[in-house]
Amino acid sequence: MYAIVEIGGKQYKVVKDHFIYVYRLEGAEGSAVTFDNVLLLADNSQYQVGAPNVAGAKVSGKILEHLKDDKVTAFKKKRRKGFRKTVGFRQSLTKVLITSLN
Repeated sequence: MYAIVEIGGKQYKVVKDHFIYVYRLEGAEGSAVTFDNVLLLADNSQYQVGAPNVAGAKVSGKILEHLKDDKVTAFKKKRRKGFRKTVGFRQSLTKVLITSLN
């Protein structure tokens, strides 16, 4: 059984007892979260597709930790001009354990 859930403007395929990494969520480590934007529920060969959401469906999870992703660097250069610019960025993420699909 799996579900497609929209979290922070992105869609994730979630399965019970698996981890997902999403953009930083509000809440302390160890607290429970509920996602209501369930777009699809699948159980073996039965599918429930929402329009836009599946009515009454929820996905519950637990926040395990807040962390940062690997650094992404962007390097810009204009040849023969002496112009160089380096910009770095690390995305803040939250590790979530999916506890139940209702």
